[in-house]
Amino acid sequence: MSTKPYLRPVDSESKVPPDGAETGSSVTTSRIPRPPAGLKAAGKRLWRSVLEGWDVEPWEEMLLLQACRCADRLDELAAIASTATAVVTNAKGDATPHPAIMESRQQSIVLTRLLASMRLPVGDESELTGNMRRPQRRGAARGSYGVRGAR
Repeated sequence: MSTKPYLRPVDSESKVPPDGAETGSSVTTSRIPRPPAGLKAAGKRLWRSVLEGWDVEPWEEMLLLQACRCADRLDELAAIASTATAVVTNAKGDATPHPAIMESRQQSIVLTRLLASMRLPVGDESELTGNMRRPQRRGAARGSYGVRGAR
């Protein structure tokens, strides 16, 4: 079984000079794909922050796109929740949490699981050693329940 990490750090060979820069210039930029159309500020920030430091496979890029969309949704839900009351009355007359707050909680879980499945490292890579370089060996978050049959 391979222990090859999913994401690979961007190597110095993938750096290219920006348009109009001299070949010997010390200012370089990596070949980061443009953020897909429709992403807003939070999604674009997440897109760039991941792709500035990591080469990704196509399937990882799809996970990243979904995480970026989720980050944008969280910003939209936060804006809605900030202008509304935390508790609303439903059709039965019961007090319930505002739907934007409940959906925000669900989207936070989705974002966490998407990012965990990409196994993004935390902190400065040079400070991490051995197995700490990659957060976990399994490919995706398992949720709040344990593994069946494990005791």
